[in-house]
Parts: sequence; structure tokens; C-alpha cells
Amino acid sequence: MGRGGSWGASCPLPLVGGLVPASRPVAGPAGEGGGPRTPLPVRSMAAAPCFSRGAADSAAMANATPERILVVDDHPLVRDGLRSLLAITFESCDILEAAGVEEACAVLASHGDCDLVLLDLNMPDATRLSGLVQLRQAFPMVPVLMVSGSFDRALVQEALSAGAAGFLPKSMKRDGIVDALHMVMAGEIYIPDTGLEETPATREEAQIRSRIDSLTPQQKVVLHHLVHGRLNKQIAHDLDVSLTTVKAHVSAILQKLGVFSRTQAVILANRVHFD
Repeated sequence: MGRGGSWGASCPLPLVGGLVPASRPVAGPAGEGGGPRTPLPVRSMAAAPCFSRGAADSAAMANATPERILVVDDHPLVRDGLRSLLAITFESCDILEAAGVEEACAVLASHGDCDLVLLDLNMPDATRLSGLVQLRQAFPMVPVLMVSGSFDRALVQEALSAGAAGFLPKSMKRDGIVDALHMVMAGEIYIPDTGLEETPATREEAQIRSRIDSLTPQQKVVLHHLVHGRLNKQIAHDLDVSLTTVKAHVSAILQKLGVFSRTQAVILANRVHFD
């Protein structure tokens, strides 16, 4: 994660990775837990937004005042910047801080539910979106807004599918961040316009995910073992099945993924962070 900077009205935080204007909107999140979820309205907004709202929208955002917000980031400078911005935006809000996901869980458990969690994507005790998943499982009613300086279309879609309330780029100026916060507090999902253009790389990753999704649950378990370097005999022992069964699963995996070896299958799985 890049270092934090001033979150002032004219000085955006340093940007990590290039951002490209979007060419199409991103779908909303999948259901949470084991039950259905009513889709939330999704509004896409550029990093430096300039648009008009209806009276109802403005009233809803103005009345959405949080009592408690948790900022989760391992960089003190970024936490200080966010704290200052939140204190100005929500004057009566209690702002809590955590330097990691485990600490965030402890803070939420001891202070009760927060109205919003701002979670940095890159944390020392989390990998990719594992921190988001952990928080959503432990505190499913708390909205989690992902914060990152580097992201792409696939990552944003993955975060929304994992239950994120939105994705906030660190490159945004203060006014855009404030609008995004009000939007999430009003019950909407914030998606940035920037950085979401579909590229050949993201299209290929989408195809890989589609192939992996075509695997049966048993085949996904076997693929998980392959990714972790387990041999067929070891997989058979771990799953308490015959070696013939494991070989059949591996053959089916290779066929569905369109590859010719276990190594190629593992490479594809790693490209989309399958685990």
C-alpha cells in the first residue's frame, strides 16, 4: 500500500497503479452467507464527481449520520488522514482505529457494532480479500468499504461479490471521498468509474474463473490440493478416496480448464487467486 498523504480538498492521496475510465458498469454483490440478499442500489461515480442529485437523494445522504466508524489500516499516517476527514465530515461520530484485521475484530467485539468499517486492501495479517471475508463472517451487519490505491475491474467485482459496500480509491479528492461515504451510509454501494475498463487480461481472468466455476465441488477440492502441491497419493489419503478416483478428478479438471498438465492447471488457478 502506498503511503498516506493529506486528504485535503485539492491534494489526493498518492496513486498506486494507473486508472483508466470505465467502459461499462460493474454488477452488484452476490448474496451473503447462506441466504438471499436484497440487492442494494448501485451508483457509479467518478473520482472527481460532478453531478446533480434529486431532493430525496440529497435528504437521505444528509440524514445518514454515523455514530461510530472503524478505520482499519496498518499505516498510522493514513489512519490519521482518514480520522481528520471523518471528524470534519461527521462531527459527532466516534472514530475507532485498528492496524490489522485481528485488531479490527477485537475492536468491533468490544465496542459493539459500527455503522461503517473502512478497510485497507493490503494488510499484514490478510491476503487480498481475506480480511473482508473475515469481517463479513464475524460481523455480517456492518458495512465494509474497501480502500485501496491499486485495483482493477476483476478485483472490484470480487470485492462486491464478497460483500463489500463499495470500493474507495485512495486517489480521490476530499469531496469525492465525502460523497462516497454519504452514499454508503445512505445504503447504496459505491463503485468508482475509474480503473474498471475491461482489458484482455481481465477478460482472460474472467474466462478462467468461469472454467473453475464449471468444476464440481469435489473437483474444486482436488484443485485446491493441487494448488498446494499435493501429490495424487497424498490427496487420496487426505480425502479418504481411492487413487483411481483422484486421477479421474484430475483428468476432468484438466479437461474443463483446457490445459494438458497439473502445472498448467495450478498456474491458471493462481492467476485468479483460487485457493
